Amino acid sequence: MMEPEQKEKKDPPEKPGQPDAGTTAIEKGKKAGAQSSGIKTSLVTPIQLLSKDATQDSAENLIEVNDLSWEKTVEKEKTPVAVMFYSPTCAFCHQMDPYFRGYAKEYRGSVLFARLNIMTNQWTAERYGVKSTPTFKFFCDGKPIQDMVGAVYPALLKRAVDDVLMHGKECAKNSTAIDYEITGYG
Repeated sequence: MMEPEQKEKKDPPEKPGQPDAGTTAIEKGKKAGAQSSGIKTSLVTPIQLLSKDATQDSAENLIEVNDLSWEKTVEKEKTPVAVMFYSPTCAFCHQMDPYFRGYAKEYRGSVLFARLNIMTNQWTAERYGVKSTPTFKFFCDGKPIQDMVGAVYPALLKRAVDDVLMHGKECAKNSTAIDYEITGYG
């Protein structure tokens, strides 16, 4: 006995410019990926440690912080902290990153170095008035005492770290305490 032929159900041919009816975005993406040459290019090369949050690279004395770990890591730290506010799409951030990492190794034990991605941690960036990247802020006893904006000369960045080590405690004692209850959303 012969089995009846099962007819295969085919979708109607697509017309250019019309969306697929009943096709999810994921399926459309898979179709597009299958039709492409298989070569994917990235517009931006991410800075190292982008995937690590609030973790320390022990060899470099460099911590990646986020909005949730900011207070514990920076504001409650007793040693001076140098923070680089960066964006993965910022060319100047990529330019300054090797110097920042080098200083993190050089000042290991006396200054803590941290980085914060402003694209994924907008609350902290807004709170400290960071409007462009890279922005370097220096904290002593949890208080911001100095900042630098842009791709500064590496020697100036090193000088700022030295100044924070030398005068940071005095400056922090003379500065106003941060009121954590003040927000711009009241």
